Amino acid sequence: MYERMLNKQETPTFDDLIRHSGDSGKLWTALDEHLKSDCGLETQIRFPYGKEYGWAVKYSKKSKHICDIFAENGAFTALFQVSNAAVELICDELGEYAKNIWDNKYPCNTGGWIEFRVLNDEHLQDLKKIIHAKIGLK
Repeated sequence: MYERMLNKQETPTFDDLIRHSGDSGKLWTALDEHLKSDCGLETQIRFPYGKEYGWAVKYSKKSKHICDIFAENGAFTALFQVSNAAVELICDELGEYAKNIWDNKYPCNTGGWIEFRVLNDEHLQDLKKIIHAKIGLK
């Protein structure tokens, strides 16, 4: 379950990534549109971090990396680093799922790396809140 697209020899299109994500593809499409139009992020399909991670879309603002979103069978997962200060601003607004992900982050500097798998709209809304906090949007 949640297998990623691992064949580095075949570069997928964004539509391929969405199809691989199954029903969650609709949520990713909505997030993609929001991040590009409302947050001004740019995208790039890439194969980062090695063969266990697979294909992803990199979202960035100018030269600042915001997150990578990986296509998974039936889901998608955002992987990114975020500061403690950013999450503290919105922590009370997050659901239990998001708080659990934050509590189990991989610590790094003054924050940590999180892998946030999106399976429903509640997860999507919490992911948006965390990304907004990271890039300084309300």
